[in-house]
Amino acid sequence: MTTTPPDSVAGTFQVPDDAAGVLAAARERRAAADRAEADLLALAVQWAVIHPAETLDDAEGYATRVHLAGVDEQPVTLAGPGAPLVKEFSVAEFAAAIGVGTETGKYYLGHALELRYRLPKCWARVVSGDLAAWKARRVANETISAALTPVAARFVDAHVAPVAHKIRPSQLTRVIEEAIGRFMPEHAERRRREAADGRHLNIDHSQISFQGTSQISGELDLADALDLDDAIRDLAAQLADLGSTESLDVRRAIALGELARRQLAPTLPIGPDAEPDREPQPEPKQAKKAKRSRTVLHLHLSEAALEGRELVGRVENTRQPVTVEQIRAWCGRPDTDLVVQPVMDLEGHVHVDAYEVPDRIAQRVALRDLTCVFPWCTRPARNLDPDGHGCDCDHVTPYEPGGPPGQTCACRLAPLCRRHHRLKTHSAWTYTIVEPGTYLWSSPHGYQYLRDHEGTLDVTTERHCAGCRHHPRD
Repeated sequence: MTTTPPDSVAGTFQVPDDAAGVLAAARERRAAADRAEADLLALAVQWAVIHPAETLDDAEGYATRVHLAGVDEQPVTLAGPGAPLVKEFSVAEFAAAIGVGTETGKYYLGHALELRYRLPKCWARVVSGDLAAWKARRVANETISAALTPVAARFVDAHVAPVAHKIRPSQLTRVIEEAIGRFMPEHAERRRREAADGRHLNIDHSQISFQGTSQISGELDLADALDLDDAIRDLAAQLADLGSTESLDVRRAIALGELARRQLAPTLPIGPDAEPDREPQPEPKQAKKAKRSRTVLHLHLSEAALEGRELVGRVENTRQPVTVEQIRAWCGRPDTDLVVQPVMDLEGHVHVDAYEVPDRIAQRVALRDLTCVFPWCTRPARNLDPDGHGCDCDHVTPYEPGGPPGQTCACRLAPLCRRHHRLKTHSAWTYTIVEPGTYLWSSPHGYQYLRDHEGTLDVTTERHCAGCRHHPRD
């Protein structure tokens, strides 16, 4: 079977006919597109500068003047505090010029202004060609959405700019949440209260389906949600032990109803014919109950947080920052079993001579790297879900039976999810340890990627990429 190659674009480019040539040409075009996008962002800033409403007072005066003149044009705020306002009609004109709708053009101009005036370190990297415009726009979009104060935006800019080329969306979210916790404490507390007040559980009886089912939706406290999920999971497993052949999703739905009926069952005799002294009847024989597993929240606090000098901690389960006040509330619940783990030295060389990786080493590896270390993979290294599977501890250098002692050491292991473990084992992908927690990957075609706890960086050079070559143009 053969594949017909695509036609050249407008006759100006000959599509390579080999894999290495396709990858090299694609990278070249991507770099050119990034340069063009950076230029377009600079033009967007210049367009806004040419059409300003420079201050709020000027904006209000301008709005009054155009209204009196019978014009509906209004100055618009496109970015956060500190960025200039822009005349409304100019947005539509710029959007039309670049071939997008007005609302899309509004977002584009807002991203450009956010970068130029509130994220200057990220902007400098875009202008220099060191940071792809689309990656910078992703940062700007999040800081605008979070309505950060200028000082909070500067905090995000300072921490994100050096790693904006490789930062993952989840990491960016954590930095923004930390900025809110540090510099907008009233806002953080208000959001926490609003989230708590916004908890709800809706059971829609008015939209019962023909099959006799109802929709349930809600928002719970994280600890309550984990406990509920844990209880449903255990009961669904019991239903399977009792012989249920339903799918897991169906058994979970049945389990929720069973939980409700257990809570509604009276524990004391009620009614006029009740017999308080009657001996309780034996319960129907059931399958042996599985041991109830407790949901574990892995909470990380710094010494400064314990001493009251820090406002933010971290929940490893969700890899999100959380206020110290919320951690205090969870730990203070009467049904909480609190276990304080000692500080673990992640740089220690703990090793064994066997091929199998003991838990004490696997835990160090997971805490050091947090996720699978394949480029751009974000699967958690440690299994935080009783029904899930954590990453495998891979011997970066293959284990040699009968070889030197101490081959199974935290410094020689890396977490790989099953998919990427298989990829590394059964394909030409290879990697080496630069230092514990930092890995240099090589693809089958010779492209190289540096992966560390901050993200993934493409570090390919022509010297390293032995299989890469540019396809000669006509």
